Amino acid sequence: MALHLKNLENQRVIITGATSGIGLATARMAAEHGARLVLVARDEKSLRELCDEINNAGGSAVHVAVDVGDNAQVHRITQTAINTFGGFDTWINNAGVSLYGNMLDIDEEDYHRLFDTTYWGVVYGSLEAARYLSKRRDGYAGAIINIGSVASDQAIPYQGMYSAAKHAVKGFTDALRMELEHAGAPISVTLIKPASIATPYPEHAGNVMDTEPTLPPPLYEPRIVARSILYCAEHPRRDMYVGGGGRLMAAMGHCAPRLMDKIMSAKVIGQQQTDNPEHRRHFALQEPSTDMRERTRYSRHVSKTSLYTNASMHPVLTTTVLAGALIGAVALAGRGSKN
Repeated sequence: MALHLKNLENQRVIITGATSGIGLATARMAAEHGARLVLVARDEKSLRELCDEINNAGGSAVHVAVDVGDNAQVHRITQTAINTFGGFDTWINNAGVSLYGNMLDIDEEDYHRLFDTTYWGVVYGSLEAARYLSKRRDGYAGAIINIGSVASDQAIPYQGMYSAAKHAVKGFTDALRMELEHAGAPISVTLIKPASIATPYPEHAGNVMDTEPTLPPPLYEPRIVARSILYCAEHPRRDMYVGGGGRLMAAMGHCAPRLMDKIMSAKVIGQQQTDNPEHRRHFALQEPSTDMRERTRYSRHVSKTSLYTNASMHPVLTTTVLAGALIGAVALAGRGSKN
């Protein structure tokens, strides 16, 4: 069944985790394109500030303060959309948080909390959206867009619980897509898989290391992810990687898993640690973030564009770019073995 999605300017869009990082970038970009927004996060003050910003600029946004890890609260999101805009067309499950450190050192309470938000928040939101969107009879499909990660395919040491949650998000999203297709539901289900994105993500993550955490390279601007999400709100896609570096990592992990194990354990653990001692006492794992930032500064280079991601919006180019990247990686590996 061919699925047809509305143009973004005619859509009503729900975004969870809307006050920071990728969610904040997506909310602002969606507003620029004329979408009407229901913005969701835990902190009421930050949500009110963001809605004021969008509405004062001529957009249309309302908010609902909800912990998406609590299923009893999630229906309030749908009710807000119905009461304000008569419903919704796209639901973006973006809320998530990570946890750095050796898994042997992590408290059980913390990894349960991580799964509450990063996995169960996606499940509760997706099922709520699916129940509502399955009833559409206006000739258009609705969209459920879940934010996974390159960690959905390639586990990252010292972010093991986050990797496990994102693997679970992938399994759930793929199964939901198949079940909705079998039922003939007019719903596009997409999994977005970002690489390392230059958001405040490490600052908000839980951490049991002695040093402040950071992200491994390569790094990309959050607006690249926002653009990909909104593309999928208008064009049905099964999944989309954001950042060629992340796509290459996943491909190498699939083709040479033992080699990637060695590379990840030898290189990536150190790349996630800074020289600064950890001094925080509270993390967004336990408390809502309130800083309203799309991105933060990194000492490493941050790419403002991604050739691979741009090509992903044109399937023929995607194959060409990925093939070129794999040939380049093989050539570099061969050169290294001769030295």
